Amino acid sequence: MRFDFLTLFPEICEVFLTKSIIGRAEKKGLVEFYYHHIRDYAFDKHKRVDDTPYGGGKGMLMIAEPIAACFENICSKIEKRPKLIYMSPRGKILNQEKAKKLSKLSNIAILCGRYEGIDQRFIDAFVDEEISIGNYVVTGGELPGLILADSIIRLLPGVLSSEICYEDESHFDGKTLEYPQYTKPAIWRGRSVPEVLLSGHHANILEWKNSMKKNIHIDD
Repeated sequence: MRFDFLTLFPEICEVFLTKSIIGRAEKKGLVEFYYHHIRDYAFDKHKRVDDTPYGGGKGMLMIAEPIAACFENICSKIEKRPKLIYMSPRGKILNQEKAKKLSKLSNIAILCGRYEGIDQRFIDAFVDEEISIGNYVVTGGELPGLILADSIIRLLPGVLSSEICYEDESHFDGKTLEYPQYTKPAIWRGRSVPEVLLSGHHANILEWKNSMKKNIHIDD
């Protein structure tokens, strides 16, 4: 699976994606990452990528043309059009079902905005989907884009040691949150591991785990 990041801070993305499980997945050839600096596609001598919004308002907006040129260059290089996702607080909130659907694709481009956002005309012309990571605002799209990529990549075959690593955890079925988990020692600062987990009785352990799962509750 290939990911292309359109960003003003490619180093943020690269540092994260070369580490731990995701980094190992790249080394195994299960996923590819490409980082594209939008400023490289600016068309004036100052390499400007933002300007004031029409109609007034605080802050600056990212200019459409450098982003368009960047995305078109990606399409030209890979000779196909990847699905372009814009990380935006106006998008639909990311959930596990969306991550599962996106994990079936072969090419995804993630646009990481900055400032007050980007020119709506680029969104209308190029963006396939807007995705949010929650009902709050952060300073840029890089962290949301990395969260999106991480949620997708860990579902790819071979990334985790077994499918059970993600099938038996919170949100996978869209209904429940994972049961509490414990490790050694059996008693820590006077707090004991539930006796059933020490029993070795697999049927009782499974029954306990199922009973301890919580239904997902999403606040209005």
